[in-house]
Amino acid sequence: MLFWAAYCWPWLSGSLTIPWDAKAHFYPQLQFLAQAMHSKEGFSWAPFVFSGAPQIADPQSLIFSPPHHLLARLNGNPGFVAADAVSFGALLAGAIAILFYFRDRNWHPAGALVAGLAFALGGSAAWRVQHTGQILSLAYLPILLLLLDRALARACLAYGAAAGAVAAFMLLGRDQVAGLSALLLAAYGVTIIASSEHPAHALRRAVGPLLVAALVCLVLILLPLAMTAILAAGSNRAHIDLAGAGRGSLHPAALITGFLANIYGTNGEFKEFWGPPSPLWGHLDLYIARNMSNVYSGALVVLAVVFGAAGGGLWQRGARFFGIALVVMLLYALGRYTPFFGLIYAAIPGVDLFRRPADGTFLIGALAAYAAGHVVHHVLSGQTTLVSRAGRIALSASLAAVLAGLALAMSKGRLGYAWPMILEGALWLGATLVLVPLVMRHARTRPMLAAMILGGLLTADLIRNNGPNDSTALPPSMYDVLRPDGGSALMSSLKARTAFTPGSDRMDRVELAAIDFHTPNASLVHKLHNTLGYNPVRDRRYTEAVGAGDHVALPDQRNFPPLFPSYASPLANLLGLRYLATSVPLSELDKNLPAGALKLVETLPGVTIYENPAALPRVMMVPRMEVANFEAITRSGQWPRTDFQDTVLLSARPAGAITASQRGTAKISKYQNGFIEIEANSPEGGYLVLADPMHPWWAAYVNGYVTEIHRANVLFRAVMLPPGQHKVEFIFRPLPGLWTSATDWISARAMP
Repeated sequence: MLFWAAYCWPWLSGSLTIPWDAKAHFYPQLQFLAQAMHSKEGFSWAPFVFSGAPQIADPQSLIFSPPHHLLARLNGNPGFVAADAVSFGALLAGAIAILFYFRDRNWHPAGALVAGLAFALGGSAAWRVQHTGQILSLAYLPILLLLLDRALARACLAYGAAAGAVAAFMLLGRDQVAGLSALLLAAYGVTIIASSEHPAHALRRAVGPLLVAALVCLVLILLPLAMTAILAAGSNRAHIDLAGAGRGSLHPAALITGFLANIYGTNGEFKEFWGPPSPLWGHLDLYIARNMSNVYSGALVVLAVVFGAAGGGLWQRGARFFGIALVVMLLYALGRYTPFFGLIYAAIPGVDLFRRPADGTFLIGALAAYAAGHVVHHVLSGQTTLVSRAGRIALSASLAAVLAGLALAMSKGRLGYAWPMILEGALWLGATLVLVPLVMRHARTRPMLAAMILGGLLTADLIRNNGPNDSTALPPSMYDVLRPDGGSALMSSLKARTAFTPGSDRMDRVELAAIDFHTPNASLVHKLHNTLGYNPVRDRRYTEAVGAGDHVALPDQRNFPPLFPSYASPLANLLGLRYLATSVPLSELDKNLPAGALKLVETLPGVTIYENPAALPRVMMVPRMEVANFEAITRSGQWPRTDFQDTVLLSARPAGAITASQRGTAKISKYQNGFIEIEANSPEGGYLVLADPMHPWWAAYVNGYVTEIHRANVLFRAVMLPPGQHKVEFIFRPLPGLWTSATDWISARAMP
């Protein structure tokens, strides 16, 4: 605990905060969840990104992450420190589970401590701590491994049930780390049963706990996974081909970071980084960030793994599984650089849902921790000697890594920059090679002292080499725009300009474009109705129509498809996009914008706000309808000539279609996350159009009676109303909606 606290203190003290995705993507999700819980508005639908999205189906919404859910329930405004503490606390819980796993086997406490520290502070757990969802999935792995191991060893139904619950929490992360961990654990269970003295007897004893685990897991994950499956089927990334996944491969040259942490300058300024895929390597066609290529878990860990693999205990019963799994995961992470990933991609369903085999580095760090811990136990318990063939190989590997690093730096013309990092890496390797033999003298008589010395060495190494850097720690002040009370002038101005007044027909939308990486999802924190956002998974129909990409931090990331060729376009007006905030000139962002189409309304430090005077109201009572081919409109960008306040376009003519001669009125009396109440009045009847995205899980009620929702104006919703005054309610109902979506899917595939 003390070693963990020493490492984490810069974040837990509030001096630094976990940046990038942890703040740009996951922290706004946490804030939305907390605010929705405490306002009792519901958190299943989020109207504040991409004009509205099914939050409950989003695998990265944190709704089904127990620690985040608990934090949100306890605190309506969780701060940066609390959010960061969840990630580090989860890793600590995983490390403690490793300690218990080692204790169950009566392995040396020094090995347990080395394994726990390496797991929590090494590899991708350290270098990619900003990927909050994957960190949580990784943290569940050793907990689940411990529970599964005890369930099998003791034929215990209670441990089986606990394992099922933890497996559900892990799988509800719905990311590649969770999927790979599930495969790893399945292989572990098979190995334990098959390697027992009496496999048939072991299998009979395992049936009960495994069935209980499967049942508990299935009950907990069935609905969330089904919702995500429906979301994925209609998303922009339902399938990733082999070539696309290969762009997320770990370059083989990255493996040298296992010995020399910062040889490529991963923890320095971005402009100094020279590892793959920097320009010095030519066109590699790799889509990975620089921190994804660092696998350093400490000199002690890499030397222990090499020593163990060379005959120092890694292939013994009890550790062999981790050694084999480590090799397999290395091959997986290397992606297109070996034939192995292609075979796995073809053979295992679900691999094509993920875009980066390099995410396997998370499990490489975990497996290396277990392997190194066992080798330390093997050495300190006197089962092998350092002065052996394995010891010579470990020493030779260290020298080879240093020489390879020097040669690589010379070949890329970066020796002048890299030699201090190479020298420091060599010193850590040397210090470890010197200290371990000294510790061995006291390992049997004073095991806790040996554990503390090795734990202290490894912690010091990881604090120095895996500690705060530009990828994992930045000043909290950089993210003030994400604080609900952060004093952001931009957020304050937009909230004042778009403030909703009950009884109005307007709820203006905004767009936050080309401001900063962490700005797009700020709308989730400040309850701004944003046409864009930051999320790798989005509705395909909305993405194609509006040009919504993963994020819009830079001007060239704002796409303008045929249906949304400019901010001066019918779709921009239909969305009710009233205010655009950007840090770049309009001509750089929108090259098709006619002069004078948008009006400058305010200039703030580093950002300018423009107004679109032609933005239409959120709700309209329209007298007539026309049938239109929405797919053709989306492809061509050509709308029928129409006044959208007089005519609504529908995909099909409804039974009893109304044609009135005059407009009615519509006013929003209540607008919450999953509930909208509208007062409509039309002497001749017509169509109430709500400019929110069409989604099958919304239900509509007119004066308390259910009515059909029609897809309108390509993206939006409309209900047909008879003459008179009406109260119309839109309610987001994900569970009944899921049932309908599932039965429709089954019926479609059952048709000949």
